[in-house]
Amino acid sequence: MRVGLVGAVALALTLAGCGLKSGSPMVDNVMPGSVGQGRPLHGASLTVTSKNFSENIVLGQMIGLVFKAAGAEVLDRTNLPGSISAREAIVNGSADAMYEYTGTGWITYLGHAKPIADPLEQWKAVRDEDRKNGVTWLTPSTLDNTYALAISRKNNAEHHLRTLSDVAALAKMDPSAVTICVENEFASRDDGLPGMEKAYGMSLPAANIKKMDAGIIYTQVSQSNSCLLGEVFTTDGRIRAMDLDVLVDDKHFFPNYNAAPVIHTKTFEKYPEIAGLLDPVSRKLTTGVAQVLNAKVDVDGQDPHEVAKDWLIQEGFIKKG
Repeated sequence: MRVGLVGAVALALTLAGCGLKSGSPMVDNVMPGSVGQGRPLHGASLTVTSKNFSENIVLGQMIGLVFKAAGAEVLDRTNLPGSISAREAIVNGSADAMYEYTGTGWITYLGHAKPIADPLEQWKAVRDEDRKNGVTWLTPSTLDNTYALAISRKNNAEHHLRTLSDVAALAKMDPSAVTICVENEFASRDDGLPGMEKAYGMSLPAANIKKMDAGIIYTQVSQSNSCLLGEVFTTDGRIRAMDLDVLVDDKHFFPNYNAAPVIHTKTFEKYPEIAGLLDPVSRKLTTGVAQVLNAKVDVDGQDPHEVAKDWLIQEGFIKKG
């Protein structure tokens, strides 16, 4: 959900210049379940998109499958490189729908430095301000893909940490006990480690901070004693798979990154039925659900399209044709 802005903008402009015509038709034989009754999108031709990480691809596939069950012809253009290219596709209308994150909208696209602590108020602010860009935000989910710190349950049996304030108290009492593994970016971002230390009154010794790739962090926290804590994303499937405890951000320092469908406004004006199709799906999407679905892709190696389809059928939103 986060993005290297300069490089991504350049890439997005390059892709936009090429017309972003790639994609393939969704050919699934699916029928309405609890959504799509009467096939309100019959005759519509719609394009769905997503960013290029597992969770967002799964969410993009969900939109496409719901549209397909509701009668639309669907072009699948998920898995675009970076946040900005998918965003531009929604803004310029070369794609009609995707799931976006409120924190990304507020900070990356709309340029605000300070997040809004209340998740619903954050969504309302993004929704209202983004209207001028021709983007319509639908009902958000409680799925929150934000930063967090995690500890292995094995180590937490000794330390009994529940919140980041507990970490700050431990660091003050025994500075050598708190070792943390983070990505380079998190180690330097104001909404990462430096800001978190300031918000919680921590001052970790430089020797206690170890920088590494994201995938290695999960393994190090789970299987070794070199990192008591590690930077994670709250919806990552490896949290459950590797038996990690996520610590509560009790001072609400990290921004909210709640997933919500975003629709090219002209598309929504033509097909307002889209809200009734996607709102029920969003209401079922929680952080816990995302962890399970992401694990199916990132841990078990399943195809994101099939993961999305199986979940929609399991929840009764659509049916096999």
